[in-house]
Amino acid sequence: MRTARLGLLVAFMALTAPASLQAQTANPPSATTTKPAANPPGKAAAAKPPVTVTKPAVKPAAQTAKVTVMRGPQQALAAKAPTTVRAATGRQTATPAYTQRAGRYGAAVPTAAAMSPYAPPTEKLAPPTDDGSPRTLTFFNMNTQQTITSTYRRGGQYVPAELQKLSAFLLDHKSGEMIAMDPELFDILWHVQRRLGSSSFEVLSAYRSPQTNAVLASMSRGVARNSLHTQGQAIDIRVPGFSPYQVREVARELGLGGVGYYPRTGFVHVDTGPVRYW
Repeated sequence: MRTARLGLLVAFMALTAPASLQAQTANPPSATTTKPAANPPGKAAAAKPPVTVTKPAVKPAAQTAKVTVMRGPQQALAAKAPTTVRAATGRQTATPAYTQRAGRYGAAVPTAAAMSPYAPPTEKLAPPTDDGSPRTLTFFNMNTQQTITSTYRRGGQYVPAELQKLSAFLLDHKSGEMIAMDPELFDILWHVQRRLGSSSFEVLSAYRSPQTNAVLASMSRGVARNSLHTQGQAIDIRVPGFSPYQVREVARELGLGGVGYYPRTGFVHVDTGPVRYW
């Protein structure tokens, strides 16, 4: 009996021992996490000293250097050019930047050397002697398809009313503006007509407003920006029955102004400016 009790005790201990070990394995002792202690305030302040921002010193403003602008002769004249009032429209326009001299009609005329590099430095010839006979011109305007016949001079004197009619006839057909045409221009045409034995002129262009002339100059190199057309001192013509070459030769022989020759388009330019040919 005693031996049996001892065997039961040993068997009971054998059965309870694994359960105890399993319990210890399933519930191990909790690990203790140790956080490092925070740095004392004194040490943090020592580790991060205050940052001092130093701005660069402002440099003194640099002295402005004096610049001397050199103007060419044309620019200098343009800067000092006075304004003139056009007789036809009353608008103010700047005087072209070139040397001027007064014509017989009182208009400002540029010198030959200033107007064209091809212009010879020659003076106008004296006009043929006026015998006092009436001077009559007939024009056909190629742009407006109108015709006019005017006796603009009698007894050696211009007829103001007839000059006014001719100026209105030779207006700028694009803008409708007009200007008092230079009577000397009609004298040149009358002498050309007399020498050729012609009876009329076909007009391609007479007065041009500055705006119209600027548009034409932008489209063609053959149009001068300071054209005498804008002063009422130039006209582009054809003479029925005569070649442009014949008209050019007669106009040159007169020596009373500028003569331009345009054989491709079949016309001749005549103006009251200095004697020059192109």
